[in-house]
Amino acid sequence: MLLRTEHRGGLVELPYLVAITDERGVAAPVAVRGRTATPGGGQVLTGAAAGFSAEAVVSPPTPTDGPADDPGATPPAPGAGPVSHTVTLTVTRTAATAARAGLRVELLLGPTADPGWLVPGLFYGQNRLPDCQRRFPRFAPGTSDPAGMVADTWAFRADRCATPAVFARDRHGGAALETGEDSPLGLSGVGLSLGPESRPALRLHFPYREEPVVYHGSADPLPAEVPLHRWQPQERRTVSFRVHLLDADPHAYAAVLRAVHRRLAADRAPAAWVDVPEAADLTAWGLYRWHYRPDPPVLLETAAFDREALGERGDRQAMHVGWVSGTPHAHALLRHARRTGRADYRAAATGVLDHIAENLTPAGTFWGQWTASRGWTVGWTPDPHRLHARTLAEATLFLLRALVEERRHGTDHPTWEHAVRSNLAVALTAQDTAGNLGSAYHCRTGQVLSRAGAAGLTWVPALVEAAREFGDPTLLHAARRAGRGYAPDVHAEFLCGAPEDVDLAPTSEDGYIAVMAYTALLEADDPTDPTAPGVTHGTAGAAADPELWLDLARRSADWMLTFRYTYDVAFSPRTMLGRYGFRTRGGDQASPSNQHLHAYGLVCLPEMARLARRTGDDYYLRSTRENLDCFRQFVAREDGDFDAYRGMVSERYYQTACFQAKGMLLTLSHAWSAGLLLYACEAALDLPDLWGPA
Repeated sequence: MLLRTEHRGGLVELPYLVAITDERGVAAPVAVRGRTATPGGGQVLTGAAAGFSAEAVVSPPTPTDGPADDPGATPPAPGAGPVSHTVTLTVTRTAATAARAGLRVELLLGPTADPGWLVPGLFYGQNRLPDCQRRFPRFAPGTSDPAGMVADTWAFRADRCATPAVFARDRHGGAALETGEDSPLGLSGVGLSLGPESRPALRLHFPYREEPVVYHGSADPLPAEVPLHRWQPQERRTVSFRVHLLDADPHAYAAVLRAVHRRLAADRAPAAWVDVPEAADLTAWGLYRWHYRPDPPVLLETAAFDREALGERGDRQAMHVGWVSGTPHAHALLRHARRTGRADYRAAATGVLDHIAENLTPAGTFWGQWTASRGWTVGWTPDPHRLHARTLAEATLFLLRALVEERRHGTDHPTWEHAVRSNLAVALTAQDTAGNLGSAYHCRTGQVLSRAGAAGLTWVPALVEAAREFGDPTLLHAARRAGRGYAPDVHAEFLCGAPEDVDLAPTSEDGYIAVMAYTALLEADDPTDPTAPGVTHGTAGAAADPELWLDLARRSADWMLTFRYTYDVAFSPRTMLGRYGFRTRGGDQASPSNQHLHAYGLVCLPEMARLARRTGDDYYLRSTRENLDCFRQFVAREDGDFDAYRGMVSERYYQTACFQAKGMLLTLSHAWSAGLLLYACEAALDLPDLWGPA
């Protein structure tokens, strides 16, 4: 039975039916006093305490990965796989006086030293390593340091979550609690705690609680928020949630999130404002008109919406070589220019790529960033000599792709090839015996300054595609060594270090580069799709392992999709996002540190589409379609559209209370936001299953 059940050899326990919480967070448990079995293995639990009565109707167990909400489903055999119960909880105020109170649902697991917490998009294990330079909520057993945002107990509002759910595991099995964003008591919440007996407690709150402090994007937290509902005598409210019983595999969350995604997909119209060709035309114009500067040729990272008030003072006079500007986006503009015959776009794109390729560090790599005031610098890293691996590797990959594209049209760029080869040579020199390619390098010597995190995984697709283009199997062998070297991070479900500004903490961007890396290796070692750009025919040797790469590609894709919203957040109609009807399903939380939606997932759209085609996995295809669909909203269709200018695309959509108020839109156009949407649209034009009728 659900109250106290042995699952996978471990203990899953509801310690009480529901707890009634007050302003101080004191929880008065409503113990189970009555229990009635229902056909198929369900039950009805009842109890009363603290002036309230409660009744929970618990459904029979159903397979988590089976058809959602199928009343005719056969109950699974014990231990046959992950199972789920739907719980409908009705609470009534029985006392003669009104009271302000909230509800807490709690699920306890067995003792463990590592609960493996997962709140999709929001909390991953300890959530940040101790040496991480960014400060945001971190889990540490037996710790209570609210000012430092380190604690063993946390609670969050539901709209911070890509899926409002909390997962944990003990030594024998795992479980999850899942609910919706809103309830009859207001915005819902999720929580986690490891008590003195080292038993993970998974929690849901109605309404939400944020404690011990509130993270709002700053290193200085705000006081806890504990909204309560005012109950009138005889008032009755009903909330619902699901309990998922899993095995102890850290990857067991995937079946639950697939089921949620499937369940919430029904009767949902597309969100996009414009079709794919129009989005490509708009973003190409936006890059060229608002971000391109010819002297020297750069793509400025940001352009302010408000040109009259701010003018160029509102624009960031800087360009990264990869990541938030530079080669990925110049490559996209070049590809669009070739397709549409725009000579002006092509001249701008090649000028930017020339400028980047012609300016290498003494070590032989790209610089990290160009700025109008200081020229070429290392970027946003704290050490003035420290270059970030992901920025360099992404620049190398997309310059290589631009070179291949140009050669296909009969034009060569020897300077581009030299720059690609020079960067790859530094990466090869940096690779250690375990396959690690380094996360940071000295700009003058190329010496590896750090191997922490998985930023070096970004080199893998560049190595694979260079092996094909240059006919050099040693590059593929290095990519395979790296793929094996970073595999433990994928299996640990904790990838970190991809963005320059968030070190040693998990981000959605770590998921994107893992998908790109392992899909490239899969296509190299199992070239069943000859159109895939990562295919390296004839070089698969003894080290080839397509089954390993397929497993790691799927694990990476599943982990990446934990950041993707499965539902549409409810916005006030008075806000910008509410007024325009912004739909959040398909958008990604940037990271637990940067809690806003962003479009960077479009960088791996071609890889996700090819992985979906190779595996026949409809979940991957639909999630990728929704990602492209989501960010064809808020592309300025004309001057004045949402106070922007034609072709401008914002970086941040505030779906929760972090940095700005929920429902606001960052009023800056970003080169990468326009550039990656352009890149994805150009790719999707060759992939009609991503943008045709569903």
